[in-house]
This record gives sequence, C-alpha cells and structure tokens, in this order.
Amino acid sequence: MNMQVSNVVAPPVPKRIADMQLPIVMMRDILIKTMFRKNVDMVSDIARTICLPSAVTQELVDMAREQRLVEATGTLNANSGNEMGYQLTDAGKARALDALSQSEYYGAMPVPLDVYREQVKRQSIKNIQITRQQLTDAMGHLILPGSLLDHLGPAVGSGRSILMYGPPGNGKSSISNGIRDAMGDKIYVPRAIEYAGQVITVYDPIVHSAAEADEDDPTSLRRVGRFDSRYVKCDRPTVITGGELSLNMLDLVYNSTARTYQAPLQLKSTGGIFIVDDLGRQEEPPQALVNRWIVPLEEGKDILALQSGEKFEVPFDTLVIFSTNFHPNEIFDQAALRRIFFKIKIDGPNQENFLKIFALVAKKKKVPLDEASLIYLLKNKYPTIDNIYANYQPVFLIDQIISICEFEGIPYQMTPELIDRAWANMFVKDEHIVK
Repeated sequence: MNMQVSNVVAPPVPKRIADMQLPIVMMRDILIKTMFRKNVDMVSDIARTICLPSAVTQELVDMAREQRLVEATGTLNANSGNEMGYQLTDAGKARALDALSQSEYYGAMPVPLDVYREQVKRQSIKNIQITRQQLTDAMGHLILPGSLLDHLGPAVGSGRSILMYGPPGNGKSSISNGIRDAMGDKIYVPRAIEYAGQVITVYDPIVHSAAEADEDDPTSLRRVGRFDSRYVKCDRPTVITGGELSLNMLDLVYNSTARTYQAPLQLKSTGGIFIVDDLGRQEEPPQALVNRWIVPLEEGKDILALQSGEKFEVPFDTLVIFSTNFHPNEIFDQAALRRIFFKIKIDGPNQENFLKIFALVAKKKKVPLDEASLIYLLKNKYPTIDNIYANYQPVFLIDQIISICEFEGIPYQMTPELIDRAWANMFVKDEHIVK
C-alpha cells in the first residue's frame, strides 16, 4: 500500500552527559543500580542496558569511579575487543542498595519530560496527511456508503475528536480499526520519562508494537547512532477501551513497591488513537468521561498528579474516537457535544448493501447462495423487524447455517428451512418467563 504520510524526525542521539538534561545523581544512581541488578561489567553491555551511547556511558562510569563507587577490575575481556571490566566497590554496592530502596527503577535511562515534548511535536498525529485512497484501502473489507468516507476523511486528517454513533452491529469498531490501519508510519515511544526526579514508564508491549522485533529488547540495540535508543520505534499506538473504562484508568499508576509510576492509557496512546468503544456502558456516566477529556481535547495537554499531590502537564496528542449505540442527545449535554469536533452517524446498510455483504460473506465461507432462500429472507423475515438491516447479520446468519449443516452432516447449503433455523437464534422472542 502506498502511504503518503508524515516524515517523522527521529529523536537525536545524546552525545555527552550535558545533552541528557537529567539530574546527575539520578543518572549515576540508575547506572549503579543497573550494574548491581543486571551484573553487567563492561561499558558496551552497560550502554545497551541503559540505552545510551558508549561515550555517554563511559562518562557516567568515569564519574562514578571518581566518587569511588565503581572501580576497574584490571582485566581486559578478550571476547569484547579487549574492553576494560568494571565493578561496584563496597561503597557502590551500599549506594546501589540505598538508591534501590528509594526507587527500584533501573535499566533504560528515562527521557526528561521537556525533551519528550519536543519529540511529540515532531511526530504529532496532527501532521499526518490521510488520503481518500489510504482510508479506502484500509477499509476495503467493509461495505460502506460512499458518503461515510466524505465525513471520516477530514475528521481523521484533522487529528481532532470524533464521535461515531448509531445502532449496534454496524461496524463502528471495525471502522475505528480501519482508521488505525490507514496510519502507516512509525513514531518513537520513550521507554520511560522523567519529571521532578520521578520515573514514569511509557513503553508497553501490550499497547505498542515495535517496528522491528529486536527493538523492544534494549540489550539488542547494537546499531547505536540511528536514533536515541531510549525510545522504541513503533507503529502509531492504538488503545481500545470499552465498558471496562473508568476514570482512575486515566490517572498515573503508582507502584508503591518499586516506587515508580506507569503512564495512564491516554499518555501511552500519544501520537496515535484512543478509542472509547461502547460509550454509555461504563460504570461512570458518559458525561463524566467526556468531561475528563475536555481540557486535553481543547488545549492539547493533560494534567496528571504525583503521589505528593503535585500536578504537572503532559502533552496530549491523540485522536480520540468515541463510539456509542446511544443517540448523543441522550448521554451528553450540548456543551460536551460542542467540544467533540466531528459527529458521524454510522447507520445500518440499505437492502442493496446488505445483499452485497451477504454475498461476500457467503463466498468467503464457501456457502453457495440460493436465490429462493434470499427472497424468502427478505420477504418473510425482515418485515418482522421493520426491514432494519445491520452489518453483523450476514455473518451471524451464515455462521448459524454452517453450524446447522455440520450438525446435520449435510453439505453447506442455503434453504428457507435453514434460514428459519438460523433466524431463530438471532433474536430472542419477547415473552414473560414464570419464575
């Protein structure tokens, strides 16, 4: 697929300690905690583990040597280009234990929040140019009315919030996924960021898919120099939440044992998409959830709080897609609706598109179409539900027919009788059950 997307500028590689913009004591402590926990003793190995170039790592090691926390072992390792080995002194081990008692964090050196802000600007979701062709290619498997892409294209290209609403079973989730697939470029996600001496881990293999298999393993980053290896090159992230979303999932998560923070979902989705599926099914009212997004959506920044209560700003650069089966007027006040930039109704297919979907699904699942059965379905069954078609129905009915054929031991086929049996499982008869 030919992707006309933004050329994301990679984060530059730090050349010396002065470029790092991190507290010196914090860097030194992460170095000795890493040496203590990972038992690494050569600069090349330490550099890979803390995700810094060897020259910067050597500066840190030399500084720790001056403070008598690290000493040279006096032996050269022939297997590693005659590199000098280093080890922690007794004072270094004591300092490492003390530092670990304050924070268990070790490994990849964090990126200062202000430095990360600059990278967010370089790879902003708002810089992306999505063409009609890209959206069409990404959603080629869906039968959609042409007018839908007319609305969807400008909405996605703006990087602003989108509300998709309409009856269930018509592909709002599939369309959200199609939007994600249309964004074909890569961005750089920090393994961790630093604010006020606190470490917040951001990279999450569950949310972020590394562009190259080896890049989520800091020990394998041998090709130093292409970009700052404190970041992982990833596809633009997509976070999908549904009925389980609660307001506290949008707060920093503090691990009291490790004394570190984990980024909330919306920070992990920076540069990508955050999909709130099934809005209205969460424990919190939809209005409360949308209120939580108002400042980020309008100002491009979010406010998070540390354990101490101190609040600070982080960049908010995310395409937020709300998807609901409710009419927007039922779940939002007008002020909230005004703040959601694009509102797009996703309706069920008309009869012509329904038949197209039905034929496509039948072909894919190797069920031969039967004209008499289709006429029976349209003339006898759909009038009982006011001829309301939904995108999920062809898959449901054909899967039911397949299950019945397999149970009866007959070849896949379509008959009015099989249509009747499949239809019976699609809806529950409205009746009173005596308890």
